[in-house]
Formats: sequence, structure tokens, C-alpha cells
Amino acid sequence: MKVLITGGAGYIGSTIASACLDSGIEPVILDNLSTGRREFTSGRIFYEGDIADGPLIDRVFAEHPDIHAVVHCAALIVVPDSVSDPVGYYRNNVTAGLDLVGHLLRNRCERMIFSSSASIYRTGEDFTVDEDSAHAPQSPYARTKTVCEGMFSDIAATQPIRVLSLRYFNPIGADPKMRTGLQLRRPSHALGKLISAHEAGVPFEITGTQWSTRDGSGIRDYVHVWDLAAAHVAALQRFDTILDSGESSTAINLGTGAGTTVRELVEAFNEIVDTPVRTKDTAARPGDVAGAYTRSDRAERLLDWRPQYTTAEGIRDSLRWAALRDERLSSL
Repeated sequence: MKVLITGGAGYIGSTIASACLDSGIEPVILDNLSTGRREFTSGRIFYEGDIADGPLIDRVFAEHPDIHAVVHCAALIVVPDSVSDPVGYYRNNVTAGLDLVGHLLRNRCERMIFSSSASIYRTGEDFTVDEDSAHAPQSPYARTKTVCEGMFSDIAATQPIRVLSLRYFNPIGADPKMRTGLQLRRPSHALGKLISAHEAGVPFEITGTQWSTRDGSGIRDYVHVWDLAAAHVAALQRFDTILDSGESSTAINLGTGAGTTVRELVEAFNEIVDTPVRTKDTAARPGDVAGAYTRSDRAERLLDWRPQYTTAEGIRDSLRWAALRDERLSSL
């Protein structure tokens, strides 16, 4: 099987590509390298360019007519940046995503797995959600994911393409073989900032401490990126079974089913490192939300997928990668 991975030089896309290779699936990478890393494409079929570039997409399919499906990971993902630059986020995530689907239809590609997000949900009183929970995206980034899901569903309802949206919760960790990991030196998510604070010997800022969670800090469902990658392999292998009953699109949550607050994440981190990180409470950032975790078993039923890695293992692999990042990436 051969699969096209858009955004395949990024953190999650490159890890999915590694998991595909380990499972006998050949990845074809398409990435404009705006945030992805060329180093993550080494030894892999790679096209540098944008998903909106029709002639380039046509060339990819002409040179690889046996592409079985597309895993669409290409997107801008930083919540505060989406608040300050909504035009850029809608143009990059929604407009280019629409162009991509048009190119896929023209090239008779009938299967797409879309990297969506749990940030689209309205959080319930107990902070759990399932695939039928109401949507209430709180940032332009999250709204781009909601818009794309609806847009892709509408297209799939009448056009010869089926779409499986995988709604990620909060990826952490790295490829356990250390082939790929988070490429950014100063990431915007909690664990990345926690590692940066540890490296710099400064307090870690807990942004938002007035949420109605058990300790006031935000709550998240931290899922190891290698588990996420394994779920994509399962989705590729089971795609036609999942969408074989006349259904043209559906969604599946990918999380552990366990909620971890930011304060609990810090506690788990400090149990692993030699020098504990101090914390400092600050106000929530623009676009921040209390958070949620999944209560769904749909991934287990449809994908036969269950997370294999713990939060502690995700923290350890993130720390291992952070120590190797400068060596793996030649020009940060």
C-alpha cells in the first residue's frame, strides 16, 4: 500500500510516516516546509510544495498512480497565533484544504484521513466528550477544523471520496526510535513549554488557574504521538470496512480516556527529572479553554486501537528527543 501524507515533514505527519514504513506501507510526503523539517523526509519519497498547488498534486499522482489514500496533516496549529492571524489560518487550513480536495477528486483519489482536533468540542460539566458531543470551537484554529470537517463531509456526500476525521486530543512524546519528534525549539503546548522551562531553569507558567477543574488548571488528554501514528495505520488498513455501509464520512476520537490537569502534568514531569521545575500561575492566553478528554470507545471498536503508552512514557520520550533534537536537526 502507498499513501500520500500532506504535512508529512511535521511532528505528527513524519511520525505517521515512520509508523507506515514499519508496517509495510510506503509513504509519499508532501510538505511546503513552512513548519516541517527537510530532515524528516530523509530516505522517503518527498515533494516540496503546497497542497493548493494543482499541477504539483497532479504530478504526484501521475508518478505514483498506486496511491491508496491521503492522510491530510498539513495545517497551522498554534492557537494564540490563530487569534492574531485568523486570515492566515483560514487561508492555510480551510481554503487550501478545499483546493486539495478538488485536486484529489480530479485524480480519482477516493479515501482521505483528515487530522482533526478535539478542540472543536463544547466541554461537558465533567470535561468528557464523545464524537456526538456538541461543537463549540473557542479559537480560529479550532474553527478551521470544524469548518473543514463540515466541508469535507458535504463534499463526500455527493462526490466520489470518503473522509475519516481523526480528532486528536493532546499529542506528546516522540517516535520511540527517535527518528522524528517535535521540531520546534520553543513549542506552544504545555509539555514543550515545561521542557523549555526545565532547560532554562525558570518557572513554568500555568496559563489559566480559574477553570472549574479539580485543581483550577486546564485538563487535557495526553496521548503519545506513536499511539496516534498507530491509529492512522489501523485507519488505513480498515478504511473500507469502517466506511462500507453507505456512509461517506465519520469521525473518531483519539485519546487515552484519562484526564490530566496541567498541575498533574507538572507533578508527573518532576517525578522523572532530577531537578524539579517550579511553577508560576498566570492568566489564560487568548483562545485557551479548560480542556476535555474522551469517553468514547469508538476507536477501539472501529480501529481495534487502544493506547499503549502512558503519560510518563510520553514525557520520557519528549525529554529524550529534546536532548537529541540539535543533533538530529542540522539548522534550527
